[in-house]
Amino acid sequence: MRSYQALFRVPEFTPLFLSTSLRWAAGTVAGPALGTLVWMGTGSPLLSAVSMFTPQLAQVVGATTLLSAADRIAPRAALTLIALTYAVGTAALTLPGLPVAALLGISLALGLVASLGGGVQWGLLNEILPKDGYLLGRSVFNMANGLTQVAGFAVGGVLVAVVSPRAALLLAALLYLLAALGTRLGLGRRPPRASGRPSIRATWRANALLWSHRSRRLTFLGLWLPNGLVVGCESLYVAYAPHAAGTLFACAAAGMFVGDVLVGRVLPPSVRGRLATPLLVLLAAPYTLFLLRPTVPVAAVAVTLASVGFGASLVQQERLMAHTPDELSGHALGLHSAGMLTMQGVAATLAGTVAQLTSPARAMTAMAVASLTVTGLLALAGTRRRSAAPAPAPSATP
Repeated sequence: MRSYQALFRVPEFTPLFLSTSLRWAAGTVAGPALGTLVWMGTGSPLLSAVSMFTPQLAQVVGATTLLSAADRIAPRAALTLIALTYAVGTAALTLPGLPVAALLGISLALGLVASLGGGVQWGLLNEILPKDGYLLGRSVFNMANGLTQVAGFAVGGVLVAVVSPRAALLLAALLYLLAALGTRLGLGRRPPRASGRPSIRATWRANALLWSHRSRRLTFLGLWLPNGLVVGCESLYVAYAPHAAGTLFACAAAGMFVGDVLVGRVLPPSVRGRLATPLLVLLAAPYTLFLLRPTVPVAAVAVTLASVGFGASLVQQERLMAHTPDELSGHALGLHSAGMLTMQGVAATLAGTVAQLTSPARAMTAMAVASLTVTGLLALAGTRRRSAAPAPAPSATP
């Protein structure tokens, strides 16, 4: 499958695409609005950065307790309930007089609910599309993510500047509600992909199986760590340039869009398979320029260029699916998503802490250097693995 038209002719692809885009747009509007609300109330770079990524910090709890449900519950019902919960929770964030602790608590609860979303959603996509269509389909979703971020940050930035952060949060709640409606009406009823009751024990057993394969293990680490550390840089846009944070977020989204088009549609498989490490280097390297405290126009160019490197995740996801049994595809993609989002929350907390002690510019540089270091170590480990022996065939049993 090599054309976008073929993708949108697949039943259920379009409603899943549209409802997901609405949820992403809602999250894009809500994140900076909440960060700005906390910044206005506290003036703390740490709290501002953490507030934007608090839901991600809850992902680790879901990944270790709830993730076995990703393949064991009906996808339509799960995605609808998650979107409805986010609509209610985001609306609750607008209540006047809420202390910062309450804002963070609500965000953590939403993140725990959402920890199932990645596994359910990407497992459903893997089920809807033929095997040769997953990467192209995922690239379309990533491109939509980039476009909705550009639009969402622009609209959210205007609302925050002209009206208030609470107005942006109310818009996000409405978008979540529309996403829930689209999921419920647009998707068909599908049975769970796997049998058995979800449980903590089943979650740990599947996690251990997925982690036991060295190629999968290195791929998971490559999906979680380098880009998570770079998202730590992004979490400091508000602290670095409070009045231009929306511009930097939009530029990052535009660069991500270009990277997804390049990897998902333009480059042939023989070429893109070798680009994971170079793209991860590109993802972090431009952020080292922030040590010089560039002006907003220069920073915008650096951010745009760096975000092209997010296209590496498409290559890594294709590699992950090649080494994962079909009955664990949703769990594996959920583990990828939960781990990635958790690392983003951890990196945002770390970046905010360093910025609190030094400055946003120095913290962004430090996170970029850490990302480059991790990328180099993972590339070295992958080279040693390939020289030692070929990867074993995937198996559903440890």
